[in-house]
Amino acid sequence: MEYTHKSIIKAIYSTTMIHIGKRIEETLHEQGRSVTWFAIQLCCTRPNVYKIFHKENIDIHLLWRISCILQHDFFQDLSDSISTNTHSD
Repeated sequence: MEYTHKSIIKAIYSTTMIHIGKRIEETLHEQGRSVTWFAIQLCCTRPNVYKIFHKENIDIHLLWRISCILQHDFFQDLSDSISTNTHSD
């Protein structure tokens, strides 16, 4: 299949990326862990954890640290959101 500039732009804007901060918050609560516990593990304050929850996107290194702490592959979640949003013309 040949992609045109227009079809690529359309695919990019029609793809719904997950809100990574919300996904982190959901995972934390699914595991029954507290915000205080998470802040201690990340070596930051509780207000900073809440700021993370509100972020739609996040630094890769921070996401890697969070993935390790929560033992959850958030990179796979992002990859899955791309796979489920593929479009054909």
